[in-house]
Amino acid sequence: MTEHRPHHQIQTDDDDEPTHHHQRQHGHPHFQPKMNPHQRNMHMEKPNMANPRYYAPMNRPKREHYLCLIITLLLLGIIILIIWLAYHPTKPHFTVASAAIFGLNATSPPLLAVTMQFSILIRNPNRRVSIYFDNLNAFVSYRDQPITPRVLLPPLYLEKHSTVALSPVIGGSPVPVSPEVSNGLIQDAGYGVVGLKLALLGRLKWKAGDIRSAHYSIYVKCDMLVGLKKGFVGQVPLLGSPICNVDM
Repeated sequence: MTEHRPHHQIQTDDDDEPTHHHQRQHGHPHFQPKMNPHQRNMHMEKPNMANPRYYAPMNRPKREHYLCLIITLLLLGIIILIIWLAYHPTKPHFTVASAAIFGLNATSPPLLAVTMQFSILIRNPNRRVSIYFDNLNAFVSYRDQPITPRVLLPPLYLEKHSTVALSPVIGGSPVPVSPEVSNGLIQDAGYGVVGLKLALLGRLKWKAGDIRSAHYSIYVKCDMLVGLKKGFVGQVPLLGSPICNVDM
């Protein structure tokens, strides 16, 4: 007698499992195995060198290098700012203390021969910086026109927070001027009040410790009213306080 064996059916929880089994047997090209989330992330982060749109993320050492560079630049800027605030030099101060006249002659064609002497105080207000002056020239002008030739002053050195006094004699040689300047000066001297300007031009440089700056041009203008009478020789009064402006 022949024994009949029952046929057993394969039961699966997923209806697609036989299809996947069939694909594995036949090597279906679109088969992708199941992956857990960790494997899926590793698969997505794997660089695809054939894909030109893939960009490798910036590594941590490079970011730390940029961060250190930025911090170094910030610290350097703070140090430079502190040094600048501590050693930033202030312009020197100029004051005209007195004036004297030794000659005032007008000839024709319009020429003026004026000889004057001024007492000038130059003060260095800086407590950490000293000042060198060189090529310093002085002359006197009336109505914005020179009435004396330029006189070269000796080089000067001002220590920190110090004052130097100068008494240069300016003029002596005739200077060509316009008729308006010649007539106006003689007329104002007849009234007893003359408005003059003492000008100084030259160069200076700062010195802080062993560090010296480059040369800077300086232009000083001191406007004053002088009690001047025609034919008078000697010290003349200064009417008011002369104002000296320093341009650099």
